[in-house]
Amino acid sequence: MSYRVVDADDLDPEPDRPCTLQRLSAPADLDGVALNRFEAAPGEQLPLAYHYHDEQEEAFYVLEGTLSVETPAGTYTVPAGSLFACDPGDPQRAYNPADADGSVSVLAIGVPPAADDVHPYDPDAEEEDGPR
Repeated sequence: MSYRVVDADDLDPEPDRPCTLQRLSAPADLDGVALNRFEAAPGEQLPLAYHYHDEQEEAFYVLEGTLSVETPAGTYTVPAGSLFACDPGDPQRAYNPADADGSVSVLAIGVPPAADDVHPYDPDAEEEDGPR
């Protein structure tokens, strides 16, 4: 048996990100899932860009605050205690609106963990081989 406790407050945030990102998978020795904690102030977005994945499913569980997620189908408002999920091929951009009352704290889960699986999405471009 192998158990681990990881205190996210002890982890250094990733550099050069639009908000605070703490990667939890490696410290927890988890190979089959990308597990990340985000803290975004008003006006900050979670990912580096509006994007989609070929194979990765993503889920964002809002711990505190309210998350906004832009998609081609519209913008979703995700309050604390709620989960937003998207399938492979579904473009999304998660962010904290500039007019938000405070920060948003989110636990993000991606399966499979896929660093090379991310593609930028331009909602104004028409792509023949892009996301569904």
